[in-house]
Amino acid sequence: MRVVVQTEPFDLGAETSGFAAGRRVSGAIVTFTGVVRDVAGGLEAMEIEHYPGMTLAALESIAQEAVSRWNLEDALVIHRHGRLTPGEMIMMVGTASPHRKDAFEAAEYLMDYLKSRAPFWKREITSEGASWVAAKETDEDALKRW
Repeated sequence: MRVVVQTEPFDLGAETSGFAAGRRVSGAIVTFTGVVRDVAGGLEAMEIEHYPGMTLAALESIAQEAVSRWNLEDALVIHRHGRLTPGEMIMMVGTASPHRKDAFEAAEYLMDYLKSRAPFWKREITSEGASWVAAKETDEDALKRW
């Protein structure tokens, strides 16, 4: 299991290839990548803040829970912080499992919990100013299935 919190961009192809390399037990590799999007139009940047020790521990706990709940050979979580612009990759999860159902479910679990429980604070910056991104009820609802 690998969990990384970083400011610099990551190479999606290299991370995916590295995560999949040498797998002899897993018949399924699932990856997901989150990207900064400009839903309302006018987004110049998103600033993501965090407390390093707390964030890493929380992400490791979420990833460990996924490994414990599903039959996974491995899990990967990469999450960026700092100033990001629309189109940039924010995060990536990867799961490796002997069976696709476990790989998909564990990846969905990771995505849902990272969205709602990872201690990151996001601020959107537009030409009109800056505002903090509030938690969404739909994100909280997504956790109920787990």
